Amino acid sequence: MKSLLSGIAAAGLLIASAFAVSSAMAEDLEAIKSAGTMKIAMTGQYPPFNFVNDQNEVVGFDASVGMEIAKRMGVEGEIVTTAWDGIIAGLLANKFDTIVGSMTITPEREKAVDFVGPYYHAGRAVFVMEDAEVQALDDLKGKTLGVTLGETHEKWAREQGGWDIRTYKGLPELMLELKAGRVDAIVVDNIPVMVAIKETGDKIRRLDTPDIEGGSVAIGIAIRKDNPELKAAMQAALDEMMEDGTYEKIAMEWVGSDIR
Repeated sequence: MKSLLSGIAAAGLLIASAFAVSSAMAEDLEAIKSAGTMKIAMTGQYPPFNFVNDQNEVVGFDASVGMEIAKRMGVEGEIVTTAWDGIIAGLLANKFDTIVGSMTITPEREKAVDFVGPYYHAGRAVFVMEDAEVQALDDLKGKTLGVTLGETHEKWAREQGGWDIRTYKGLPELMLELKAGRVDAIVVDNIPVMVAIKETGDKIRRLDTPDIEGGSVAIGIAIRKDNPELKAAMQAALDEMMEDGTYEKIAMEWVGSDIR
């Protein structure tokens, strides 16, 4: 058993460490301004929100919004791609400054990070091939569902139970697996799939799931906690974009509609 003195010393170190971390976090805006660059994280695998184009550039709605926010804050934006299942850990480890990656705002995530926004709204949907016999969620019992690893849709699918679950890195893989017949359905945000179907003409249809949990959710921009100045600066930039028409222009370019 540790001595009382050791316990007090340990407690003191813990408090000091917590204070140091809090102080470091509170200086995020200052650090970004000093560096002249804001590092913006996303997967690069979620078209039309963020994806790699033919010139090997990360583009899309998220990328455009993130870069515009950085510009309005007077700094350069730098896109950083990383796997979704470790993206919050990367933020907390100071590998980048913010996540503009179509992240759903949830109570669990709000325990770890703060959110700017929401900057758009989306909803959970289930898609199958057009000629599938599946007509409702109950028809998928015992079948195989594809989800993106670490997304809220994975958590939802596991909580429902009754089907096999396969996880993937992002939407392109999910679409390929569905068309190849390796999964019977995919559980994803509705907007990017509808855009993809319109562009490719793939024979994929959305199941009628009017009461599905998460059918309408708020999407936010994540930053480290205890950064009120950074949060205020980013929110002000986002609000300005929405007021002066820039946001709508970006949304129309990448999504085809105003999704705020």
